[in-house]
Amino acid sequence: MNDAPTQTPPPSPDEAIDATRTWLERAVIGLNLCPFAKAVQRKGQVRYVVSEATQPLQLHADLVRELELLRDTDPETTDTTLLIHPYVLGDFLDFNEFLEVADDTVADLDLEGEIQVASFHPDFQFEGTAADDITNYTNRSPFPTLHLLREASIDRAVAAFPDASAIFETNMATLDKLGHEGWRRLFVHDSDDTSDL
Repeated sequence: MNDAPTQTPPPSPDEAIDATRTWLERAVIGLNLCPFAKAVQRKGQVRYVVSEATQPLQLHADLVRELELLRDTDPETTDTTLLIHPYVLGDFLDFNEFLEVADDTVADLDLEGEIQVASFHPDFQFEGTAADDITNYTNRSPFPTLHLLREASIDRAVAAFPDASAIFETNMATLDKLGHEGWRRLFVHDSDDTSDL
């Protein structure tokens, strides 16, 4: 009998989008980790796109395309983009290094001050924290994800929020209270028993 662990097959693009949408709705919006996310999600202004890249150079090409598309698209149609890339940069350190490439790409396209790139990863870890620190989960997504944000939208959201600087501390407190089991239960399938959530 073969007791070797079975490897989870890579997700299809549709599965990656479904998991990311669930994470956004249940964690990011559900826990209010980003007070600005609910409005754009409700209005259908979030673009979910899966890069099928298996090499960083391929991902870079997809990033360029998505940055240019966001630049050229009316914010009322697409305010923000989640570029999900399940098949590349699964290692958090490699992903972290690529973020410099992403920032350089924004500059190369003359988009500084217009678009910025935020980062989410299944193994996200803040500097100075242990890998299993629950506060890392504020930036843990189902798959490696580059979040392309319009600077103007961020500015408007921050202006409308009474104390935007307190969001980080509030998120840390929320995750501390939730704990690992509470986080896991956010993603229990709807068909399972969630009556005591």
